[in-house]
Amino acid sequence: MCDEFTAIEEDLALAERGFSRRQFAVAGAAGVLAACADPGESQAGPAMIETVVQIPTPDGTADAFFVRPPRGRFPAVILWPDIAGLRDAYKAMGRRLAAAGYAVLVVNHYYRSAPAPVLNSIAEWRTPEGQAKLKPMIAAITPERTMSDARAFVAWLGKQRGVHPQKGIGTCGYCMGGPYTVRSAFAAPDRIRAAASFHGAGLVSDAADSPHRLVGKTRAGFLFAIARNDDARAPGDKDALKAAAAAAGRPAEIEVYNADHGWCTLDAPAYDKAEAERAWARMLTLFKTL
Repeated sequence: MCDEFTAIEEDLALAERGFSRRQFAVAGAAGVLAACADPGESQAGPAMIETVVQIPTPDGTADAFFVRPPRGRFPAVILWPDIAGLRDAYKAMGRRLAAAGYAVLVVNHYYRSAPAPVLNSIAEWRTPEGQAKLKPMIAAITPERTMSDARAFVAWLGKQRGVHPQKGIGTCGYCMGGPYTVRSAFAAPDRIRAAASFHGAGLVSDAADSPHRLVGKTRAGFLFAIARNDDARAPGDKDALKAAAAAAGRPAEIEVYNADHGWCTLDAPAYDKAEAERAWARMLTLFKTL
């Protein structure tokens, strides 16, 4: 674990004294991470460079957080946050991934409606006000728009100093961002070579363009890390994913983790350090194939 991520967890532990993680999250856990998220270009820890960037898309201009090592060229990764969007917790996760040797673009998938942060923590989504704010923004995101965004992000990354032009691009996504990884691999098969979904929602459906039906139309390897309570609600999803990958001959690691939905996200009440670390390690193994 990198020193910055360890320090963040230590800060969280100090702030949590006298509170449960759920109580702390409701109180605004993401605020503790704010010191790690200055806008504009700055040094992120001892070796990272980070920038808030604007990316042209067919639907406008998407804001995103871009972080990379300062010297050399590295495989790029597109990181899709969970339902609460781009915020300090995901900037911290992006920094950690960059420290492992990647040029990481953490995107605001709500850019059509508002710049990031739309919410400051996942706990805000649990409130009536948070849901009222996000529901129309969620409705504005369609599969077609997600794929259009992915192509725009890939094109932008291809022009950046620090991104290795001969290496493939990876993508990872959490919650509603999980299926976006598959759609990204489908939208840009020549560039996206690895996709990791963590407690992804809506990966399997009866729709003709269900993400599991797109796996065979990509050139990517996959990691599907499934929450135990998601599996309990839809136990057939993992089998559908396995069958789709096997039929297409796509490499895919599909596992139900001993943790609940949201366990990989730092500011989530369900955050489970041990299982999050295990999932993180599997993602890094996948991204070694880029």
